[in-house]
Amino acid sequence: MVLAPTLNDRPDWRYLLNEIYWAYRHSSSGGSRPIRSHHRLVRQRLNRAIAQNPFVLERRPRTKPVCAHLGRAIDNGKRFGPGALVRSVETVAPDLVWRYGYRVMPGKLGEKYAYAEFMGPMGPVMADDLVLGCVLFAPRTIYPSHAHRGVTESYICISGAMSQNDVAVYTPGSMIVNTPEFDHKITTCALEPTLLVYAWTGSTTDLAEQEMAFLRPARRS
Repeated sequence: MVLAPTLNDRPDWRYLLNEIYWAYRHSSSGGSRPIRSHHRLVRQRLNRAIAQNPFVLERRPRTKPVCAHLGRAIDNGKRFGPGALVRSVETVAPDLVWRYGYRVMPGKLGEKYAYAEFMGPMGPVMADDLVLGCVLFAPRTIYPSHAHRGVTESYICISGAMSQNDVAVYTPGSMIVNTPEFDHKITTCALEPTLLVYAWTGSTTDLAEQEMAFLRPARRS
């Protein structure tokens, strides 16, 4: 029986995880204790996972229509974003499995959005208590309001610009932290794609059984 390679066999994946670790090590918490605590938890779980030398599952790469914007997003990230992290994402990009995560996609969102996981219960780098990945949005995307059960989610913007709940603009280097069950909507800028790296923390059960669903707008009486 041929075993899957481990993280030590795939230095490209190890370098990517190291860059994410340092992003959470050097990102400012803005004075927020909960955000600082989230940074610490991501680092602890990531550091432990790297030390365990987990398997790296080799799956057939899969793209989505929005991947036509990935090259531009990476170029912009190299120019204006955290260059080392962006280049590490570029290195593993040919191996990524892009997904939607929803059974039903509203409107034309399937042409403007997709995500790919780096680490988690589904792999490719195996871990049961931390999910890492990236999300790509085309220009002029409205990603409807949604929430995550039992999961704390953080985004690092590495290319482009976005807003959340129409209250702020986030550019490369910015971080957003969403607590469990917090409703959030994402919109992206008009001219350029947006690329985010994300982390999910939560219980092993919540991370393994997360069901993606958009929130239905309340009916008017």
